[in-house]
Amino acid sequence: MLLEGKRLLVTGVLTQKSIAFAAAKLAQQHGAEIVLSGFGKGLALTEMSARRLPEPVEILEMDVTKDSDIARVAEQIKQKWGGLDGFLHAVAFAPQNALGGEFLNTPWESVELAFKTSAFSLKSLASGLLPLMSRGGSIVSLDFDGRVAWPVYDWMGVCKAGLESITRYLARDLGPHGIRVNTVSAGPLATTAAKGIPGFTSLVDAWGSRAPLGWKADDPVPVAKTISFLLSDWSDGITGELIHVDGGYHAMGADIRSGDPENI
Repeated sequence: MLLEGKRLLVTGVLTQKSIAFAAAKLAQQHGAEIVLSGFGKGLALTEMSARRLPEPVEILEMDVTKDSDIARVAEQIKQKWGGLDGFLHAVAFAPQNALGGEFLNTPWESVELAFKTSAFSLKSLASGLLPLMSRGGSIVSLDFDGRVAWPVYDWMGVCKAGLESITRYLARDLGPHGIRVNTVSAGPLATTAAKGIPGFTSLVDAWGSRAPLGWKADDPVPVAKTISFLLSDWSDGITGELIHVDGGYHAMGADIRSGDPENI
């Protein structure tokens, strides 16, 4: 029971294919008490998916871009549990004109919304929930390796790079509180969010052939396992890290399986 006694908030559960859903399910199976958060039109999807979890779970409405919503959820968690041991930040959004090769033409308003939702909200949640984490804990976010420029990912890639940097600065400032902050860079998974990324299918095809361990875009469990580990006490001493769960794709400089000299 890796997470026995832990009280956790899981954001970003939409469908059962969500990484956050797999993480929530595994957390319950390992003994954690959890609450979910949802927002707007996605709230109904969160409620439907929550019925598929092993145990009943409370769902709190929260827009992570609004400090007032975060403060309300913090108070609700305080009333429910008295404190919090960690949370999963699994929220990201970019308007269509911030993706798909429109990098040079994207207006600031779209960039601002993408960054506030996908990156700055990690800081907002950490600040808003800090008073509940008096006995320390763990914060985990979901990344897609922002160290390189991906085809068609455009401003979301910039946001993920920002998320990685925010992770390091939060690790610095929250470490004295006994709070660890890490981000997990998952390989491409067939989630609702991924469907909005132009060229996603071709990315998945290339990933599976290049990753030395292979890659299953319909299986979020390996990512969920790493999230559970990071939320548990077994990850004591790990903070400020970008951890890849991508079949090893990130470490390869060429297609090691093709045997084509042009790829070596």
